[in-house]
Amino acid sequence: MTLTTIAPATTVQLALDDEWLEVCDLDRLVPGRGVAALLPDGRQAALFRDRAGRVYAIDNTDPFTGAAVLSRGLLGTAEGRPFVASPLLKQRFDLETGRCLDDEGIAVEAYEVRAA
Repeated sequence: MTLTTIAPATTVQLALDDEWLEVCDLDRLVPGRGVAALLPDGRQAALFRDRAGRVYAIDNTDPFTGAAVLSRGLLGTAEGRPFVASPLLKQRFDLETGRCLDDEGIAVEAYEVRAA
């Protein structure tokens, strides 16, 4: 009989109200795709893992339409900045700051994220 030690899964956590909220296991985030997570206050966060393994989280609501769809957007980079393009009207949102790259007066919340 062989005994194997199973390492605990690394979890993704978001900073909310000066606390860390555990959202999901890191291996649940497929590189290049997004996932929506329901937050305790009823809002949604869109989580992304890029192909280099970096994790990002922004608000999931598209401010142009009010639809909770940003987690279903396409990932890309513009001038070295990671972004997600809304699947509806295609506006691009910087994954680090939440700023809309196509309308500088618009932004979504960007969350501090860590894998622990």
